[in-house]
Amino acid sequence: MKPYVKALTIAGSDSGGGAGIQADLKTFQERDVFGMSAITAVTAQNTLGVKGVYPVSIEALTEQIDAVVTDLSPQAIKTGMLFQTEMIEVVVRKIKEHQLTPLIVDPVMIAKGGASLLKADAIAYLKKHLLPVCEVVTPNIPEAEALTDQKIETIAEREDAAKRIHDLGAKYVVIKGGHDESTDHVVNLLYDGHSFFTFENERVDTLHTHGTGCTFAACLTAERAKGRSVLESVETATRFVYAAIADSLQLGSGHGPTNHWAFRQKEAIR
Repeated sequence: MKPYVKALTIAGSDSGGGAGIQADLKTFQERDVFGMSAITAVTAQNTLGVKGVYPVSIEALTEQIDAVVTDLSPQAIKTGMLFQTEMIEVVVRKIKEHQLTPLIVDPVMIAKGGASLLKADAIAYLKKHLLPVCEVVTPNIPEAEALTDQKIETIAEREDAAKRIHDLGAKYVVIKGGHDESTDHVVNLLYDGHSFFTFENERVDTLHTHGTGCTFAACLTAERAKGRSVLESVETATRFVYAAIADSLQLGSGHGPTNHWAFRQKEAIR
């Protein structure tokens, strides 16, 4: 029997289907990885914004993680919206207890529409306790600014921020460049503690970018679950997200979701 690859996402549910658990599971499936989930919160949202966030109990989160890892043995784990300190505590404890690796952390803090998805006091706990147990952390520029308490406007400042975040304990740091609108290219920056690597695509002029951060980290997680190197995984994730944005679904009246099957269709044509 074929040994199927499995990955676990610990994140919030997006009722609009573009981000969170829904984006993660779609991405896992597209990358031939069996996806499992532990839901941290249920959100009421659509392309126009987040209407409400309803966290699950700490007991429910704990039992979801235990149920999955004690039976289904994921080859990689991703975190998304963790919302509050108590949830980060659970994740850190379970990562250590079950020796779960590799861990990819998408430090979800703010929704596209501006709604806060991580309580202020939880950021300090994430920096002190979650980053030291992760393999890769994938902040966008605003999230990297929050993690380093510094403004990031240039590539040099992005490199400095990557070093600072690496010093917090993450083995690899990927600072995504989608928020830098000063250029017509999107540059993702990877730092491994010694060297910098860049991954570049043309910027697509569209509002339909909801869930790109979740999708990027999920693709990276799927590739790591399959045994790809971090460098290879970041490259594939960059290409996957570019295809998902470039071949937009044009859904909703606001920040619509990306097209999770675009990369597969593009690769099939080649």
